Amino acid sequence: MSREYVFAEIEKKWQEYWEKNKTFQTPEDLNIPRDKRFYCLDMFPYPSGAGLHVGHPEGYTATDIVCRYLRMKGYNVLHPMGFDSFGLPAENYAIKTGTHPRESTHANIDNFRRQIKSLGFSYDWDREVSTCEPNYYKWTQWIFLQLFKAGLAYEANIPINWCNSCKTGISNEEVNNGRCDRCGEPVVKKDMRQWMLRITLYADRLLEDLDGLDWPESIKHLQRNWIGRSEGAEVDFTVKSTGDTLKIFTTRPDTLFGATYMVLAPEHPLVAKITSAGQHQAVDDYISKTKTKSDLERTDLNKDKTGVFTGAYAVNPVNGKEIPIWISDYVLISYGTGAIMAVPAHDQRDFEFATKFGIDIIQVVSADGKLFDKLEQAYETDGLAVNSGEFTGMTTPDFKKAITEWLEKKGIGKLAVNYKLRDWVFSRQRFWGEPIPLIHCEKCGTVAVPESELPLVLPEVTTYQPTGTGESPLAGIDEWVNVKCPECGGPAKRETNTMPQWAGSCWYYLRYLDPKNEKEFTAKDKQDYWMPVDLYIGGAEHAVLHLLYSRFWHKFLFDKGLVGTKEPFIKLRNQGIILGEDGQKMSKSRGNVINPDDIIAVFGADSMRMY
Repeated sequence: MSREYVFAEIEKKWQEYWEKNKTFQTPEDLNIPRDKRFYCLDMFPYPSGAGLHVGHPEGYTATDIVCRYLRMKGYNVLHPMGFDSFGLPAENYAIKTGTHPRESTHANIDNFRRQIKSLGFSYDWDREVSTCEPNYYKWTQWIFLQLFKAGLAYEANIPINWCNSCKTGISNEEVNNGRCDRCGEPVVKKDMRQWMLRITLYADRLLEDLDGLDWPESIKHLQRNWIGRSEGAEVDFTVKSTGDTLKIFTTRPDTLFGATYMVLAPEHPLVAKITSAGQHQAVDDYISKTKTKSDLERTDLNKDKTGVFTGAYAVNPVNGKEIPIWISDYVLISYGTGAIMAVPAHDQRDFEFATKFGIDIIQVVSADGKLFDKLEQAYETDGLAVNSGEFTGMTTPDFKKAITEWLEKKGIGKLAVNYKLRDWVFSRQRFWGEPIPLIHCEKCGTVAVPESELPLVLPEVTTYQPTGTGESPLAGIDEWVNVKCPECGGPAKRETNTMPQWAGSCWYYLRYLDPKNEKEFTAKDKQDYWMPVDLYIGGAEHAVLHLLYSRFWHKFLFDKGLVGTKEPFIKLRNQGIILGEDGQKMSKSRGNVINPDDIIAVFGADSMRMY
C-alpha cells in the first residue's frame, strides 16, 4: 500500500461521492427535536468575473467546521449556498467584457460553483438560489409590492448621491468617504425622481432590538451610530421679511438665548424666497458650487468654513432678537429640518464660522455661573445658564426640560426625537436589476402590477449601457414600457428604474428554506422548522448595508404575519481579513489576489482550508 497521500485523487473521489449520494441534502426531519436543528448561513457571494480568491473561503471554512461538528453530534444542519447575482458589479463586468449580463453572470456562477465544490464544503446544493433568476425575483417583487401597498414605498424628487462612473443613483450607505463604494469614483448630488423605502419608520425597533442579538459589539455600535437617535426640541423661528416659519431641531434647547445666526442648507426650499435682491447672485453661485460636493466633504469638521448671507433675518423666539440667516454647505437638507440655529459660544463649528464672518458670539453656559473674559474656543460642556433671562442659574438638564415646556406652552416648539438614518433610496438607473413592478397611469396614478403577472421579467435588449441621463436603459424600450393600466385599461407606462442589488439579498435566507415553492416565498412550516438563523458568518463591511436592510425587511414581514420571528439572524460572527503578499487587504483592484485553484492544484483542498 502506498504511503503517499494523493490528494488530487482522494479529494475528487469523495467530492464526487458526496454529490452523487446527496450526502449533505437536508430534509425537514420532524423526528429531530427543535434544539437539535441548526441553521448555519454564509453571506452569499456576488459572482464577479474574477472568481473566488483565497479570502472568500475563510468564512466558508469556518461555517463548514461548525456544520460538520454539529452533524457528528446528531444535529440536523441546514447549510445552503447561492449567488447574489443582480446589481452593479455583475453589470459593470458585463459592460467591460462586452457580453450580456445574463450570459456573463451565468458563466461566473458556474465558475464560482466549481471553485466552491472543489474546496469540499458540505453545502446542500439542492437549495441553491440566484437572485437574478425570475423564479427568485418574482418573490423579491412580491415583497416590494407588499411594502408599496403598506405605504412604505413612495416616490420623491430628492437630491441623491450620483456616481458619474456607474451612471446611477446610490444610497447613503453605498457612499464611502465621499466615493462610490463600488467603483471608487467621487459622488456628487443630483436632483432626481426616486423610489424610497420608509426604513425610518422602523428606526426605534432597529435600534432597540439590537440589544437581544448575539452580534459583535462593534457591528451593533456601527448600526446604532448609523441610525443616530438623538433627543431634543423642535423650535420655530420666524423669517422677519416673509413671515415664513423655519423649524430647527436642536439637542441643546438650553442654548437658545445664545443663537446669534441661522444657517440653511443650500437646497432648503425657502432659500430662493427669502434671499434679498442684492444677495441673489452670491447665493446662486454658492448653491452651484455646493452641488459638486459629497455629504462627507460638506460636513468635514476640518474643512474651511464657507457660506453666504441671504440678506434675510429671523426672529429668535426666546428673546425677540433679529439674527441673520446664512446658507452653508455644512448643513444638509437630508438631516433634521435642513436648518439650524447657530450658537457659536457653545459649538465649535459655529464658533469657527462666526469668527470667520464676524458674527456675534454670546456665552449662555458657564461652568460656575461666571462669564469668560474672552472665548478662545466654544465651551461645549454642560454647566449653569448665564445671559438666559428668567432661566439664568439653572443647570443644563433642568434648563433643557424647562425651556422645552416653555416653548410648548407658547406653541413655538416641542419635545422631539431626530435620527441620522434616512429613508432608503431604492431606485437604480440601470438594466441588471429587478424591474420595479409598478405602472404609471395619468388617470389612476401609480398602480401595482397584478401579483398574478409576476415575475415582471427583464426584456430582451440589444443595449444595456447606462444612459447617464437619469433614465434607465429600460426607458428606451417602447414595446416594454407602454402598457394598459391594470385598473382602468387606459394607456400607461411601466416604471423603468430597477431595484438595487440589496433587494435580493434582503431575504435570501428565507428562500433557502423552500427554493422550489411556486406559490409563496417560503412555506410557514419550513420557517417554523428552521428559523431564525442560528449562526451567520460574513464580512464586517456589511454592517449598515445588507444587515440593516435585511433586518428592516424582516421586521416588515413579521408585522404582516409572514414570518414568525422579529429578527432574522440571532448570532453573527465576522471572519478576519486575508492580506496579500504586500500586507494589504486582498483585492483584485490591488493586484494582490491569489486564486484558490492554484493553491488546490499544488497543495490540495484540505491544506487550503487549513491555511
